[in-house]
Amino acid sequence: MMRKLFYRVLVLAVMFASSSLAFAASDYVHLYGDPATESSAGRTIVITPETPYVNVEGGEIIRFVVGTRSFAWSFNVARTVQAFDLNEVAPAGLLQRTVRAYVSTDPKYWEAN
Repeated sequence: MMRKLFYRVLVLAVMFASSSLAFAASDYVHLYGDPATESSAGRTIVITPETPYVNVEGGEIIRFVVGTRSFAWSFNVARTVQAFDLNEVAPAGLLQRTVRAYVSTDPKYWEAN
């Protein structure tokens, strides 16, 4: 009897932990910017199988082309964001591997010297 109860509690704990991790991973996406229309993009970056990362500037709207598919992203990131995996914002299944987006500071927030 105690063994059955133990296993039930264990299963519930594992389910709770995995759902919490999934929620936590997606909880920060709003800090990475917002989806954008492709027509609003200021430039286009083509991602090939050899592309390990992309460099963007905060505030930019970029159209990403991956094979025959594409998406656009507005990099209005939180000031604490310097890099993230594009898989977190790309349409599901578009990127088959990690492609890091390195985000430089939005120039409208640079301090004048």
